[in-house]
Amino acid sequence: MDIKDTIGETFERAVAAHGNGALARAEQLYEGILKEDARHFGALYHLGLVRLQQARFADAESLLRRAVKADKRSPEAHHSLAIALTGLARYDDAIQHYQKALQLGLREAPVHNNIGYALQRLDRHKEAANHFRKALSLNPNYAEAHNNLGNSLQSLSRTDEAIEHYRKALQLRPDFAEAHNNLGSALAASHRFEEAAEHCRKALALAPGNFEAHMNLANSLGALELLQESLAHYDQAIALDPGNPEPYARAGFMLFHAGRVDNAIAYCERALAIDPGHVNARRNLGVALRAVGKIAEAVQCFENVLAAAPEKAAGAYYNLATTRKMTTADPHFAAMQKLAGKIESLETEDQIALHFALGKAFADTGDHRSSFHHLLKGNALKRREFADYDEAKALHRFERIEKVFGRKLIEEKRGVGDPSPVPIFIVGMPRSGTSLVEQILASHPRVFGAGESYEMGTLADSIRGAGDSEFPEAVAELSGEQLRAIGKSYVDAIRTLAPDAERITDKMPGNFANVGLIHLALPNARIIHTCRDPRDTATSCFSLLFALGHPYSYDLAELGRYMRAYRKLMRHWHQLLPEGVMIDVQYETLVNNIEAEAKRIVAHCGLEWDEACLSFYETKRPVRTASVIQVRQPIYGSSVGRWRAYESGLQPLLRELSEND
Repeated sequence: MDIKDTIGETFERAVAAHGNGALARAEQLYEGILKEDARHFGALYHLGLVRLQQARFADAESLLRRAVKADKRSPEAHHSLAIALTGLARYDDAIQHYQKALQLGLREAPVHNNIGYALQRLDRHKEAANHFRKALSLNPNYAEAHNNLGNSLQSLSRTDEAIEHYRKALQLRPDFAEAHNNLGSALAASHRFEEAAEHCRKALALAPGNFEAHMNLANSLGALELLQESLAHYDQAIALDPGNPEPYARAGFMLFHAGRVDNAIAYCERALAIDPGHVNARRNLGVALRAVGKIAEAVQCFENVLAAAPEKAAGAYYNLATTRKMTTADPHFAAMQKLAGKIESLETEDQIALHFALGKAFADTGDHRSSFHHLLKGNALKRREFADYDEAKALHRFERIEKVFGRKLIEEKRGVGDPSPVPIFIVGMPRSGTSLVEQILASHPRVFGAGESYEMGTLADSIRGAGDSEFPEAVAELSGEQLRAIGKSYVDAIRTLAPDAERITDKMPGNFANVGLIHLALPNARIIHTCRDPRDTATSCFSLLFALGHPYSYDLAELGRYMRAYRKLMRHWHQLLPEGVMIDVQYETLVNNIEAEAKRIVAHCGLEWDEACLSFYETKRPVRTASVIQVRQPIYGSSVGRWRAYESGLQPLLRELSEND
């Protein structure tokens, strides 16, 4: 809260009579009076206001206490003293003097607004909201009170009401940077990330040095999977407050998902150096250590979280459950079930994590009925977070892609892209075997496994045509030079990860939608489409709490419709692409005949065979997906037919999968 705004017109009236240089003239005048009469109320009061304006709160308090002593019946003096105490973070004392000002008849809206602010600082948000409402009853056009009421409502988890008041504040003061930032934060809490980012950008345009706005914008951009932009704003937040562990911890999470695992570890360790008890930094460090195969150290991180912050247990339990197989004798399993007994008391995020953790734990112990019960609960809660997911729009996008990328377009623009043979794209549905295929290839001495890269999706989203048309329609307008530039930009980006590698894999599953663009921009790239029984794929997706994206996966019917649309698009690519560009790798065939399939995969990529590809589980490299544990084990087929254990509950999915495309 800005003290000048808090004083408001009271201060302006007090100094306006002095004309230009009012503050300095007022200071000299009142100091002169006090030399003659140390108890002069007017001089004490007005010099106290000057000190408030200068943010010299201790001096202001001393002067205003003397003013109150000189005139105990002055409501303005009590109010101004309360403001000084607020500036000194002595909120209980401040509230007493605000209340005294009210008792003495001061009926101005700022008094209630200021009481509300002090109550907010004491986490007494219901009382605070009442005072903000009283302020607004006295002045409905009081922008600061609308903003502050929004903050209290947000703290009370009444996000929709908070958003209304932030919007009202901005109607009254369009240049109110704090309200833009707060609205962005509230919209993000409602998972309306594009709107959130828009308001955070407006806040930063008005106040470029706003730490919270950089953090909120970075969070929203990360949720939108715009990882590099997100990281840039975390770095700006760090520059503004290098002693704050939070941006390091959050940047660590984003660096991990951007494939920079070593950097993620370094950032998390930096956060922990500042605050050894930082829960999210410890959890994120555990996830990053798990990715590089340091399983014991990762487990220790998760257990440290459980010991140090039991109120954050749900997330750590999920990390543990997805790191090792649970048994009925595991004390953590018993603790998870005990926590489930009071699950309604947990924050929604923790409820979701606990349901997914128990879904995994009960599956490990063979109790699939209990497992599915928790998966249904967890998925239903998670699906509510994606209020903006438009299924019809998402599925129509696949239809648009198929319509644009016809045989005529492919023939017209064939061979004009960047000729680099470096990229290998592994595409398909999540949980279809993409990690296993990449691990096999990354075990080859001439191949670097880059994991999931957002680069091609970002390039696709950046394409613009006439009339500001977008992907996919704008692709038809691209020249050969533009397609080569897209291909080169992609290669340059992944080259930074492995400058000397002959081949680099990108296993972003969602690139199945970009296959046509990949072929035009990189005609010599090889594509591997991993396939798996759709019932097993869907069951595995439904069992997993994704770190980012995949809103379709949290509802069985939506998941089934998405998979139908995906299969239809993949059939289109097979009909369209020249022979030798893309092969299918069936997961079930791969686990049953690893050597033959591995040799076929390696040959498709234009590489000679290397026996190391059969010992893929010994390869030391970061694996950032949910398959991090599985790809470090020899091949196994126990997950084939997994869906049958849940068959009775999967009917909405099975009905959609059985429909004709």
